[in-house]
Amino acid sequence: MDIQPSNDELYPIAVLIDELKHDDVLLRLNAIKRLSTIALALGPERTRDELIPFLDESVEDEDEVLTALSEVLGSFVEYVGGQEHGHVLLSPLENLAAIEEPLVREKAVDSLNKICQELSQNQVEEYFIPLVIRLSKADWFTSKISATGLYTVPYSKATPRSQDGLRQHFAQLVHDDTPMVRRQAATNLAKFAKTMPADLVVSEMIPLFQHLAQDDQDSVRLLTVEVLISIAEVVPKDQQASHVVILTILRSLFGDKSWRVRYMVADKFEKIAKAVESDVVRRDLVPAFVKLLKDSEAEVRTAIAGQIPGFCKLLDRQILLDEIMSPVEDLVTDTSQHVRAALGTQISGLAPILGKDETISHLLPMFLQMLKDEFPDVRLHIISKLEQVNDVIGIELLSQSLLPAIVQLAEDKQWRVRLAIIEYIPLLAKQLGVEFFDEKLGNLCMSWLGDTVFSIRQAATLNLKQLTDVFGVEWARQTIIPKVMAMGDQRNYLYRMTTCAAITTLAPAVNVAAIEEFILPMIHKLIRDPIPNIRFNVAKSYGVLIDVLRKLPAEGTLANVKPDSAAGPSDLGLELIQKQIVPNLEKLQADSDVDVRFFAAQAMANIGDLMQTS
Repeated sequence: MDIQPSNDELYPIAVLIDELKHDDVLLRLNAIKRLSTIALALGPERTRDELIPFLDESVEDEDEVLTALSEVLGSFVEYVGGQEHGHVLLSPLENLAAIEEPLVREKAVDSLNKICQELSQNQVEEYFIPLVIRLSKADWFTSKISATGLYTVPYSKATPRSQDGLRQHFAQLVHDDTPMVRRQAATNLAKFAKTMPADLVVSEMIPLFQHLAQDDQDSVRLLTVEVLISIAEVVPKDQQASHVVILTILRSLFGDKSWRVRYMVADKFEKIAKAVESDVVRRDLVPAFVKLLKDSEAEVRTAIAGQIPGFCKLLDRQILLDEIMSPVEDLVTDTSQHVRAALGTQISGLAPILGKDETISHLLPMFLQMLKDEFPDVRLHIISKLEQVNDVIGIELLSQSLLPAIVQLAEDKQWRVRLAIIEYIPLLAKQLGVEFFDEKLGNLCMSWLGDTVFSIRQAATLNLKQLTDVFGVEWARQTIIPKVMAMGDQRNYLYRMTTCAAITTLAPAVNVAAIEEFILPMIHKLIRDPIPNIRFNVAKSYGVLIDVLRKLPAEGTLANVKPDSAAGPSDLGLELIQKQIVPNLEKLQADSDVDVRFFAAQAMANIGDLMQTS
């Protein structure tokens, strides 16, 4: 494709070229980021012959500039004339891949791999593979670190002979004297092994894996967990048992002396279990799982707690009950709050696996105990995941068992716990029915409207709207709307503010009659409130009510109105706007407070639009 710069791009070329040579770092950085503009102006040939050599000599620069250059060059193939000339970009990137700053090397490796994907097999053989080998044999460890990340992409394009050479050179990096190189080799071995057939993985990659798994540095050993998973995914499951070394290393990793290695095993436990055959899961992984649940380090127990539902899905139900449930139950009283919190996040996932009876006998007692935990995150996690349990045992049994704890948590000193309870209430209400709800939870829902935390009051008003959707407008008229409106007479201005918020939230869920009977009389009272914040919230509430009344049908709520309905406001709704809302907004437009006047004017503008459309 012939790329031509626009006139706007040609103008700053000379400036940008000067900026590339400027003493100011910011100017050089700006020029690097706009390097494509320079390349467009120079054309592919001059870019190859002049710009790229200049950049190749510019690697003695600030790390920030070099990082930007490393990233930009990865997308530069089109500017040097396309794929056939893409190899000219390798030289500056090779130099950048040897820089001491890790971020520069990382971006250079990413760009090299990106370019390699665009090169032909001949270019890979002639230019890219020699580059990889040069970096692999370099004296300084930074080049070798970069080299470890450059084997996977060219391997699939290389000839069989070159592939043999790449595997040999990678093996030398695995055996390198420098721990940083071995660490990076372990990171990239997992990707490299996935490019090979199973026979090569068995004959050449497993020995490399074994060497790294026995490394004296735990920072190297912990990275072999991903290598193990990659190898297990490549080697057919029915052949894994014949490769004793895999199972031997797997067992050694489970009991590694370093907690960091055990942590990595715990964190990847489900992936390991899915990669190995079922006999290995039953014989080796179940005992290892139990051992990790009882590990001496809290970080390891936290990690394995996060694997509970995923791993248990792979087990026979009887094995789960006989061998796993007891140590899982012990975590409920773990000394670490982080372990208990991790358990709280995951434990509900066992309900679908265990079934109704076993959930009742095993999980419900654990929930009740954890809902009393002194650490708020534990309580919060349990509450937020109860829906999974509800699906298994039903809301009636769940509510009977947990309702006392839920009521107690409704007054928890941690507001996030109270918030989680509020968000769970509509589900409870829908399943419990109106009579049980009014008796057990009705007063509780109203009490949240007076909470000291704004987020709780806000959630409580939304909760009332959702309850109205569940139980209907008539229930709301008789049960909650009178109580909400009564809050408007409270001396504490926060209650009156909450009334305004509740009006705004509830209005779309009720009908015209409820608005006329309850909502408008209360809001009319509040226009005379001495607190300006109340008055401008009244003006905002009027604005919401106008929007609701202009859409409400004569009967029913907004839920009955179809999205594509073109019907205008009911006669009663229009009358309420004209006779009750307009006069009060006119009063608010003359208010002494500028914010009150502003929001009143906004509401009046909505009325003007309504009059034009009606």
